[in-house]
Amino acid sequence: MPQSIDPTRPQFEAFKALPRDTPIHMLNLIRLKALAAYPPGHPNAGKGMTGLDAYREYGRTSGPIFRKLGGRIVWSGRPEGVLTGPADERWDLAFIAQYPNAGAFLAMVTDGEYREHVIHRQAAVEDSRLVRFFPLDPGEGFGE
Repeated sequence: MPQSIDPTRPQFEAFKALPRDTPIHMLNLIRLKALAAYPPGHPNAGKGMTGLDAYREYGRTSGPIFRKLGGRIVWSGRPEGVLTGPADERWDLAFIAQYPNAGAFLAMVTDGEYREHVIHRQAAVEDSRLVRFFPLDPGEGFGE
C-alpha cells in the first residue's frame, strides 16, 4: 500500500469543498521514519536525525503559525497496539488538532513560511492519516 504523506489534489479539493466557517478537529496518525530523509542540499541532510527529531523540528518551526491562526492540540496519545484493524498497522504518534474553522487550517497550509517548514514533516513521516471531523458534544451512548 502506498504511503500517505501529503494530500492528493482530489483530497485537497474535497477538503476545500467542505464548509470553511465551522470549527474542525483534525485526527493525525503519524508513523515516523527511523532516519529523517531530507533532500540533498537541505541543511539537515546527512546529519543522522531521526524521524522523531525531524517531526519535533516541524512542530517547533510551524507551531507559532498554527497557534497564531487559533490552532491548538486538544488530545494526544502514544499508540500502544491495534485491537481492531490490520495487525501490521502501527502509529508512533496520534493527536487531535483543533482549528477555529477550516479557513484557519487552509490559511496555515498555504502560508509561505509554513510551506518552508513542512519539509521537516516530509522528511520525518513514513506514513500518516489526517482525518477532518466536525466536533460534537458527546452524547449519552455510542453513536450519539
